[in-house]
Amino acid sequence: MAFESLSNKLQEVFKQLKSKGKLTEGDVSLAMREIKLALLEADVNYKVVKDFIKAIKERSIGSDVLESLTPGQQVIKIVNDELVALLGTTQSKLTFSNKTQTVFMMVGLQGAGKTTTTAKLAGQLKKDGKKPLLVGCDVYRPAAVKQLETLGKKFDIPVFSIEGSKSPIEIAKKSLEYAKQFNLNVIILDTAGRLHIDEELMSELESIKKEVRPQEILLVIDAMTGQDSVTVAKSFDDKLGLDGIIITKLDGDARGGSALSVKSITGKPIKYVGVGEKLEDLEVFHPERMASRILGMGDVLSLIEKAQTNIDEKEMLEMEKRLRTDQFTFDDFLMQMEQVKKMGPIKDILGMIPGMGSKVNLSDVDIDDKALIHVEAIVKSMTKKERSNPEIINGPRRKRIAKGSGRNIQEVNRLLKQFKDMKKMMKQFSGMKSGRKGKMQMPFF
Repeated sequence: MAFESLSNKLQEVFKQLKSKGKLTEGDVSLAMREIKLALLEADVNYKVVKDFIKAIKERSIGSDVLESLTPGQQVIKIVNDELVALLGTTQSKLTFSNKTQTVFMMVGLQGAGKTTTTAKLAGQLKKDGKKPLLVGCDVYRPAAVKQLETLGKKFDIPVFSIEGSKSPIEIAKKSLEYAKQFNLNVIILDTAGRLHIDEELMSELESIKKEVRPQEILLVIDAMTGQDSVTVAKSFDDKLGLDGIIITKLDGDARGGSALSVKSITGKPIKYVGVGEKLEDLEVFHPERMASRILGMGDVLSLIEKAQTNIDEKEMLEMEKRLRTDQFTFDDFLMQMEQVKKMGPIKDILGMIPGMGSKVNLSDVDIDDKALIHVEAIVKSMTKKERSNPEIINGPRRKRIAKGSGRNIQEVNRLLKQFKDMKKMMKQFSGMKSGRKGKMQMPFF
């Protein structure tokens, strides 16, 4: 999970601050030292860390903080404010041309996930009502255009390329005519990358920019490259003049230092972050939400958006109705599991719940998303009659279900008990019965 190690360390510092009734300058200095070490370990640029700590310390040792009733919480608020400022203060949206066509030019080094990100961006713009065209300008990497065509087919988006052409400038120029002919209003150029920055690459990109005059040039960088990504971003910006940055593979980097460094060093906003393989895993970047997640305060708005995107409201209302009338079955349970799986890894979902990070160290929580598959296998090994009426599942049936699902009988017994407890608790909750408590134990945790 992105920023996991940094988040855990910051929460430990905050726990110490909140435990003190009054703070001294010494307490603040010690906390700043711990925060500084945590940021450096997260691979945040040293200059960025130095300026960040200086700003927090100057605000934290004021009398209005040290003499307040809750100085620890005041310091945490200051850290949050400065972190939001570091990440960009407000969301930076894509801008669109007033003309009939808008051109976005995607640039970056090889291996950063540029082609996949280009297709995901097109897919999201299509969902927003735009008519995108993907353009294969990478004539050097073997199968680059083929990859783009495969992704275009997956998201049902047209792809323009010129077979046999070795001129990215010609392809980019002719794509505008093609888009006009077929009434496509957003052209996204997937340009070539290199394993390193060189003059030939930059010269080619400058020529494409001059020819098609893109509305925005977006740099795609890999979070896993750490501080190198800052150097890459600065080089591209110096040569091309970037309009925004997209950070990929943020889900694979527990440190996340590049996201905290790149905006400060280049002054260019982060517009999207990639956190997985699915189309919806290219997320719009919200500085205040990201800061909240880093500090363990959750991210309710993103959680709601994920739920709205992935969960069928009509189906959930039907399930709620069946729960109230004691008609909730294992078929409903399977459907509910499918809805939850669409929202992404369970640990990431827990990280968005306010207060969860401060109560539970999520790095110590062993949540195996494969366990969902095991539960699904057990349920699918039941007959339709057994799924509708689990009460009939006796000893011999339990043995048969265990054998059919490849799990042991203890797992089957545990799931049946948890399902029964969940139904009982949910029925009590929906009926608003007072004075009775229930505890739901999710079978896949």
